[in-house]
Amino acid sequence: MSTRTTVWEPGTPCWVDLMTPDPMAANAFYAALFGWQVTDTGAELGHYGIAVRGGLATAGIGPTQPGTAAPAAWTTYLATADVDKTTELITSNGGFVVSGPHTVPGQGRMLVAQDPTGAVFGAWQADGMIGAQLVNEPGGLTWNDCHSTDPATARAFYAAVFGFRYTPMEGPFDYTTIDGAGPGSAIGGIGEPDPTLPGAPSHWTVYFSVPDADTAIATAIALGGAVQTAATDTPFGRMATIRDPQGALFKVMGTVGGSAASQEQPR
Repeated sequence: MSTRTTVWEPGTPCWVDLMTPDPMAANAFYAALFGWQVTDTGAELGHYGIAVRGGLATAGIGPTQPGTAAPAAWTTYLATADVDKTTELITSNGGFVVSGPHTVPGQGRMLVAQDPTGAVFGAWQADGMIGAQLVNEPGGLTWNDCHSTDPATARAFYAAVFGFRYTPMEGPFDYTTIDGAGPGSAIGGIGEPDPTLPGAPSHWTVYFSVPDADTAIATAIALGGAVQTAATDTPFGRMATIRDPQGALFKVMGTVGGSAASQEQPR
């Protein structure tokens, strides 16, 4: 099992959470799909839920802000050693801070922002909570990428804010991996709009590992979800895009050769 007990390196996707109008229904859906147990952190933290599998934190689920029409959506958080400095870099490089920075008592400091192309992301400065503890295993986070309407501008922004370096991938689409520590490693990607989601705005996509993509699809449908894009075989595993019952999109990634597809992430 791939576990993490130390603070994530700056720039690494370290946490994901779902803001949804019906957290209770979302808790039940993802618990049945991924084997999560979701613990409510209480009224002080807005009834934000921490999803756990095998005793290890995997993701968060919380309510959308009352009185807003925000759709259900997953957010990717990038690790930072100094969220206040990250705030300055975001605004000075054409981004926009949507919320924060603010402190989550005993856990860390965070913000939510938009890059110059409109993609929403978060930044997390760990204190008591490092972020995801289970990764690259069934039920855990396994990949994050930004599909942007202007990939060049997005890459320049994240390079300035988080120090990203990139490696182009061969293929018909404009897509680069985000370099991680060590030769050939990668921590995520940035590319052109997802061709399977025509007309979608710039966004970060969250991928979860599953033992079998087709089984996960069938389970999601039985639970009230829907297939947004059909399962496709890739060198990294069999993947599909699913829409949960509240409308949030995410991807599932099956295993390659019996092991969770990691896309060489240094997690």
